[in-house]
Amino acid sequence: MFQLESNEDIEKVIMQYKQAALKAIQNYDIDWELIRFNQLSDTCTFVLETNKSGSFLLRIHSEMSTEEINSELLLLESLNEKIDFVIPMGILNRYGSRTIELELENGYRCNASLMSWVEGEHAKGGLTDDQIYREGVLLAKLHQASQDFELTTNFKRPTWGEHSFRHAITRLTRYYNRFLSEAEFKLYLTVAEQISSWMVMLHKDRNSYGLIHGDLHQGNIVFHNGEPRPIDFGRCGFGYFLYDIAHTILGLYPAQRELVIKGYESIRKLEGNWYTELEGFAVMVMIENYCHHAPDPRETEGLKAEQPYAQAIINNYLNGEPFLFNAIDLRA
Repeated sequence: MFQLESNEDIEKVIMQYKQAALKAIQNYDIDWELIRFNQLSDTCTFVLETNKSGSFLLRIHSEMSTEEINSELLLLESLNEKIDFVIPMGILNRYGSRTIELELENGYRCNASLMSWVEGEHAKGGLTDDQIYREGVLLAKLHQASQDFELTTNFKRPTWGEHSFRHAITRLTRYYNRFLSEAEFKLYLTVAEQISSWMVMLHKDRNSYGLIHGDLHQGNIVFHNGEPRPIDFGRCGFGYFLYDIAHTILGLYPAQRELVIKGYESIRKLEGNWYTELEGFAVMVMIENYCHHAPDPRETEGLKAEQPYAQAIINNYLNGEPFLFNAIDLRA
């Protein structure tokens, strides 16, 4: 795995991935006109533009195995047969494979995959109530469709739960001082332990747990003619459906969060003590996001700026005070 702990690291990694991208596209029968860097996160992506076939997304995977990538693309193929909205789909290379294994000049090995480009844009000037409601419908339809996916012995995707959360906290332990004080970090550890203990007790059944997107935050939803479309299934795996919902609502205002829930329940009813559980997953997702971005120097100032709100949410959760659908008092 490449290290991304400084701007110099990032520049070096992007150059390596550009080399990988140019090698990867030689394996596809696509008459591309332009290739441009898109973004660098767990996966480095490039956009391929053509004159006749539209655009494609080329992904260079630093850690994900061939089995994991193939499993993601098989899931997408299955979902595409059951849903009524557009999702990204894998493109076979000229050898009939979904993935390509690459070896760079320095001996570094990685995998590449090519995806169809999902047309759409992030909402400009804020989301309408109808768009937010439709996000809830979208989530419910994804969860409904994923329940019918038939698992095979070679299907391999991550599990998002207690163990992955503890792994994230271990990562935070190394980088927290980039954006947290010692007192703030202790508060994070306190709430992390409470969430971990709570998750062990959670019940799993077909209605609450299954295959999920795993990262359907507002940045991974685009709109086309008013309809939401999910993108970037790179974290799809096994987890609680409420964990998926938490990703979507965390970046919204309290009243908007209620609209997502109303949209979701128009398709799938939430059961049991769902509100309390959703608050726990919202705190979990928030902390996981910080754990993920903490090593990246490009994110440091943004993480610092978000802490007053984050600390208020954590304190509300620890004190048993509802926060998802209520305004947070940052002076508390």
